[in-house]
Amino acid sequence: MRLRAKTFREWDMRRTGGLRSLMGRAFGCWLLLVVPAALAGTPGEVLVGEQLREAQMNGIAGGGAKLSSFRGKPLLINVWASWCGPCRDEMGSLERLAGRYAGREFAVIGISTDDDHAAAARFLRQSGVSFANYIDRNLVLENMLGANRLPLTLLVDADGRVIKKIAGSRAWDSPESINLITQAFRLKAR
Repeated sequence: MRLRAKTFREWDMRRTGGLRSLMGRAFGCWLLLVVPAALAGTPGEVLVGEQLREAQMNGIAGGGAKLSSFRGKPLLINVWASWCGPCRDEMGSLERLAGRYAGREFAVIGISTDDDHAAAARFLRQSGVSFANYIDRNLVLENMLGANRLPLTLLVDADGRVIKKIAGSRAWDSPESINLITQAFRLKAR
């Protein structure tokens, strides 16, 4: 007399000798190892909650700075390109935001992903942007910051830890954006 399986799992275990269950567990373990790496959008990306690594930045207007030189106060980093329409659209609001806070509570910097240094410099001149901007010719910052789409804005705490990444264009001087920034950086509303 044959016993009937009460559940599919019981039937499957009898039929495959537990092989399917073992393969399922192996696949699950593989996913746990592979998926976190696949979620990173760019090679070497620093994720939210992680600390930015050191990087040398080349100023578009000349000079340079190390990323670590901005530690000690919160930092808003905007990754942009002169050919990117949404990047161009939000640049005026970033300039107004930088002017409003004037580096007192937090700093604002831009990272251009342009291949053409002259195009990036021309755009900044035409836009009247005065906050510090750097060019990323070798994709080091673009990859580390996770800029697989533009614009990308990162909110970084005073210790260099990424608090938030915001993809897409927005009005950075709007009440909603000011509220987002003051809450993320734990600032008093102005």
